Amino acid sequence: MRIATWNVNSARARAERIGAWLDRSDVDVVAIQETKARDDQFPASVFTDRGYEVAHHGLSQWNGVAIASRVGLDDVRIGFPGQPGYGEPAEREARAIAATCAGVQVWSLYVPNGREIDHPHYAYKLRWLEALREAGAARLAEDPQAQIAYVGDFNVAPQDEDVWDMAAFDGLTHVTEPERTAFAKLVEAGFVDVVREHTPGPGVYTYWDYKGLAFPKRRGMRIDFVLASPALEARVSGASIDREERKGKGASDHAPVIVALDGADGRPVDREKK
Repeated sequence: MRIATWNVNSARARAERIGAWLDRSDVDVVAIQETKARDDQFPASVFTDRGYEVAHHGLSQWNGVAIASRVGLDDVRIGFPGQPGYGEPAEREARAIAATCAGVQVWSLYVPNGREIDHPHYAYKLRWLEALREAGAARLAEDPQAQIAYVGDFNVAPQDEDVWDMAAFDGLTHVTEPERTAFAKLVEAGFVDVVREHTPGPGVYTYWDYKGLAFPKRRGMRIDFVLASPALEARVSGASIDREERKGKGASDHAPVIVALDGADGRPVDREKK
């Protein structure tokens, strides 16, 4: 089985590219973030026409998460226990959806950006990550053999090598100690980054800003992850980042990340496949 995660930065704007990528990727499950669509606007046919079941959670033109699977889509859940909201009054945003796919509970997660260090959104981001850790730790305490994948855009670069130049991020979010500590606590709770071993850095990124020719200049960040529970980690046979998908007209600013299980091929997609 092959599981992918991809922040598409608008499912409607990227519908054609998403479909083309699915045609050649041979992924069984794909978690999507930043769909930027309400449920009634989401282009579900891009997935269903290709044999995928799909579940989407979107409340406005912001945020939005989805899971598409061709190996079953059961026990769909919107949000995780304790997930905080934002604003006045605090409302839970469309940032988390889960479904069980061939025995694996896959969570598509879009962690808050944080905006600026002194912004209320930054404190919200830290609360959000802590609530996710608490929910995950409770689930593993309940069932240590649970197969869980926390996948998506975490908006955290956990290591210095995960950004193109630490000096360029001085005073900015994504690399601060509190954010990195929050990410580390997720790992300590039992969720392992199963992609890094197969895609070692430095210079290996999943996101490149549209501005300043960041992609051709290789000025990126590694902020998209697949964090697996111990039982799922034992099944991982490979992983890759499809950097090629960041190229060309109409690309998302994120690249898909793929994890293979049980001996499946973990290499990037075949660009020549039609």
